[in-house]
Parts: sequence; C-alpha cells; structure tokens
Amino acid sequence: MSAVRSHNRFLAGLALTAALLVGTATATPAVAAPIVLSSGHVDVIDVDYAGGALTVNLLDDTVSPSVERNPADVVLRVPNTAKVTVPSGSAWSFLGTGGQAWVLPQASTAGLLWGGWNTAEVPSGVFQNNRVTFKLTNVTGPAGFSVYTVSGGTPTVLFDSGNGLPDSLNVNRNIHAHANWGFDAAGTYTVTFEVTGVLASNGSTISSGAKTWTFEVLP
Repeated sequence: MSAVRSHNRFLAGLALTAALLVGTATATPAVAAPIVLSSGHVDVIDVDYAGGALTVNLLDDTVSPSVERNPADVVLRVPNTAKVTVPSGSAWSFLGTGGQAWVLPQASTAGLLWGGWNTAEVPSGVFQNNRVTFKLTNVTGPAGFSVYTVSGGTPTVLFDSGNGLPDSLNVNRNIHAHANWGFDAAGTYTVTFEVTGVLASNGSTISSGAKTWTFEVLP
C-alpha cells in the first residue's frame, strides 16, 4: 500500500471518530433551566395525600390554570424591594443583627411573591387529629431564614434556622395560610422541608420525604 493511500485512510479514520464523538455529545439531553418566579401567589408547600402516598409540591398560581411544580425545578426570587428595616426590640431578633432583612410578606403585595401553604388535598380522617407536621430540616445560605406571622405588631416565629434545626409546625388539614418569609441577608438559600403524618388507621408515620426549595435574594 502506498504511503499516500495509508495517510488518507488514517485521515478518514480520524474524521469518522470525530463525527461519532460529535454525535454522542449531541445526544446528551440538555438540563432544563429552572423556572423563576418573582411575583404573585404561590403555595410554597402544597400537600396532597392520595393512594397511600403523602406528597409535597409547589403550587404555582402565577399562571392560569395553576400548575403543581417540583420545588427542585423552581427558583423563588426575592427582589431588593422586599428589603425592610427590622423593628427594634428583642421579639424581632430572629431577623438578625444587620438592621435590615428581606421579607416576602404575609399579605399580597404588588411585585413580590405571596407565599403560603395548602393542605386542602388532605382528606379528613386519614391522619390522627386531622393534621400533618411540617419539619424544617436544613437551610443553607449566607444568613438566617425564618417563617413567621404578625398580629397586632407582634411576631410569632414558626420556623427559624438561627436557633437550631429541625423546627416543626403542626398544620391542620384543609388549611390555606400565608406567612412572612424572612431572609437576614442577600444571597442564595436552599430550604429543606419534610411533611409527615401519623395514620389514624394504625398509628404509623408516613413521610413526603425531604424536598428542597431555592430562594434567590437580591441585594
């Protein structure tokens, strides 16, 4: 075989290998970009029970009709217009010591997410005392995360990563509620909740498993 013909076959082999590599790379599925929600109504923790399974999703009510989404597919954005001055007094110390915090408020506010939770899809009689338990098990981020309500100017803290985790809250079935979602500093937070319930039929505890939500807090 001539040296020229051998060289040509070598080049053809390289071209085939390159084509195969390109084809393999092209076949790799693309990772979908997260859905960013920045204003409107969302049930951050949307609880369902059906077929023996306790499940948790995020109910996106910013679109019509509403859509249940996997929290892992969503980024909840907190703009700098959510920044507030922390009131004086020890009752507010859970919002950190920086004098300012970012809060998604308990009441509907234009330009901000209105975050709550929903247990309307939990049937009566399934769980003891007709309730489930929300457990905040882990928070990562630049500072503290909290969920609280305010009545008469006084806060009631439901969850606070700053004083140790896990934190738990018993929630009755058929509840749709809203609260304040507080962040002590700008940055990205991941927040992990688990929902459990004790079956009325046999006293065993079932779990939704851990689900993680991402909040992007803008400076």
